Amino acid sequence: MKYIELNDIHVNLGAKMVEFAGYNMPVQYAGVKAEHLAVRKSIGVFDVSHMGEFYVSGENSLAFLQSILSNDLSKLIDGQAQYTCLPNEVNGIVDDLIVYKFNINKYMLVVNASNIEKDWNWINSKNKYGVTIINESSSYSLLAIQGPNAIDAMQSLTSIDLNTIPFYHFKVSDFAGCKNIIISATGYTGSGGFEIYCKNNQVIDIWNKVFKAGENFNIKPIGLAARDTLRLEMGYCLYGNDLNESTSPIEAGLGWITKFNKKFTNSEYLKNEKENGPKRKLAAFETIERGIPRKNYEIFSDSENLIGIVTSGTMSPSFSKGIGLGYINTDHNKLNSFVFIKIRDKLIKSKIVKLPFKA
Repeated sequence: MKYIELNDIHVNLGAKMVEFAGYNMPVQYAGVKAEHLAVRKSIGVFDVSHMGEFYVSGENSLAFLQSILSNDLSKLIDGQAQYTCLPNEVNGIVDDLIVYKFNINKYMLVVNASNIEKDWNWINSKNKYGVTIINESSSYSLLAIQGPNAIDAMQSLTSIDLNTIPFYHFKVSDFAGCKNIIISATGYTGSGGFEIYCKNNQVIDIWNKVFKAGENFNIKPIGLAARDTLRLEMGYCLYGNDLNESTSPIEAGLGWITKFNKKFTNSEYLKNEKENGPKRKLAAFETIERGIPRKNYEIFSDSENLIGIVTSGTMSPSFSKGIGLGYINTDHNKLNSFVFIKIRDKLIKSKIVKLPFKA
């Protein structure tokens, strides 16, 4: 078991701790619904220090990353971040990730905790460009400060105007008395806010100052369970559920991060799949009848015809209804059409809807 720097703080706060990707992580504190709504309505803080950080540098960095990532990094300006994925060679995804551009010769890749070793091996195996790749995962901590009050609550902790950081951009500046902190207007909740990348020896002090600054906004610590319900309401994919080694970015609805103005791993297959259409595609659905969908539940068009599988599902804390994502055969994957989720041997009527989920 690996332990993040703030482990004892989470335990002392009464967090329920669980093993996740080899780390002892806080899954919830006051309860999933209360934490979820705290982020939607005000501000909450996630400790996601288990995530991985790789630095790629050298004069061929852009060419190298363009060859292994699905999105087009040539569009990025310095200080901009981009959501992308690592396609594999068998029509699936090694990982989805965020790439940060510092300059033309320096980038940071933020990868999923469960995939750090796999991603590291994959990326290094593709390095035919002589770039330098450094794994800084064990030396960085990461706090996600999320919610509509994040800017107002955190502004006193930094000399930069947080309003000047657009969505999916970042700055390296002072924060909570520490220098050279990456302040990124990214997150996984759909409620706005920032992600703070710092060294492990800085994170305890930063955590304490963040909660002091947020007192008047009723700031709360938030666990991984609420992180999952928040991202699902937005329809954001989770690796290991909605994405894996056998799901293509086209099937997953990630054609918008799959750019064919360049060549990258398996790009010819993916281009053909996009032009001809996949046989199945990720869909969002909400239950019409009472029931909570869960991962691996079967999806039917009627009582006899199996047409798909649920990849993520929950009871939405914001909307008090069952919501989920699942791969459904293209022939039955039509917006506003009805499908049936098999829950405890009962077929629960559900409707395919547009993301993000709404009341």
